[in-house]
Amino acid sequence: MSGEEEENAAELKIGDEFLKAKCLMNCEVSLILEHKYEQLQQMSEDPLNQVSQVFEKSLQYVKRFSRYKNPDAVRQVRELLSRQQLAEFELCVLGNLCPETVEEAIAMVPSIKSRGRGHDDEAIEKMLNDMSLIKKFE
Repeated sequence: MSGEEEENAAELKIGDEFLKAKCLMNCEVSLILEHKYEQLQQMSEDPLNQVSQVFEKSLQYVKRFSRYKNPDAVRQVRELLSRQQLAEFELCVLGNLCPETVEEAIAMVPSIKSRGRGHDDEAIEKMLNDMSLIKKFE
């Protein structure tokens, strides 16, 4: 992004490095860290061997703030949001915060209403309802 052009997430002006980056929702990070934790425990010959404090705190954080716990639900949410023509960071914000209303979604991700992306209020509401159903039946 040029030095003269100011970044603005509401207009999806966040810089090429962020637009192209792969983002993960907290629930996805939780699954990855839990798997790694299990591997470390199995590989350790010493049952008292502790993982690093940073690893432990990171795992606790993502578990606490993960909206979806079931791996199938995590996959379904990722698939649902991926079909919505969202930037990766928009997808993760919505997947992490799980807004309940269209107004909340727009307040959290103003760029969702950008022209030409087909996100009218009805489409956003359907997306939020689908996310809610996944959470309900997880």
